[in-house]
Amino acid sequence: MSLDEAPEFHSQTLDALRQPLESGHVVIARSAGVVRFPARFLMVLAANPCPCGRFSQRDSLCDCPPSTIRRYQARLSGPLLDRVDLRVEVDPVTRAQLTEPGARGEPSATVADRVRAARERAAVRLAGTPWRANSEVPGRELRSRFHAAAGAMDEAERNLERGVLTARGIDRVLRVAWTVADLVGHDRPDATDVCLALQLRTGVPRGVPMALGALT
Repeated sequence: MSLDEAPEFHSQTLDALRQPLESGHVVIARSAGVVRFPARFLMVLAANPCPCGRFSQRDSLCDCPPSTIRRYQARLSGPLLDRVDLRVEVDPVTRAQLTEPGARGEPSATVADRVRAARERAAVRLAGTPWRANSEVPGRELRSRFHAAAGAMDEAERNLERGVLTARGIDRVLRVAWTVADLVGHDRPDATDVCLALQLRTGVPRGVPMALGALT
């Protein structure tokens, strides 16, 4: 499910997605009974940084007052964002980037091969369990059965102590770190895998390349 201009949706509508994102199902209660429907989905939220779309730390093109920017960004509530695993800021494309000849990313086939190999690694690790992918493993099981390398979670745990991460957030960091490890071919998440997961979770640069190919 993709929601473009997500802050323009009513906040109650957005917050209604919290429960199915967490549990993977929707419960509808009426006087005649209660019905439960499966609702496991991938949610993509796209948002401008402000109403005019030009707010940036690097230039002063935005005309929105600071109070307007805060209200606009606050439409995505903290509890909803706590259920979002990846946060990626997209910078405006420069003229040089737009006109550079032959500027292309990786071919789709290359990315597909890497994703296929990662899913195969996860399938081998999860064989004999009720789960087929990292996204399905409950946080309790991640912490008790699937351990990162020694010391790899130290920075994430410090973020938990400082209040940067919630208990739900640290579980999601570990889950993303396992996916990063699968993508780059590591047996277990190491400190670099966890730092990239933290970077993707918080949006705070931590000196880790965003391109997974650079980590192999």
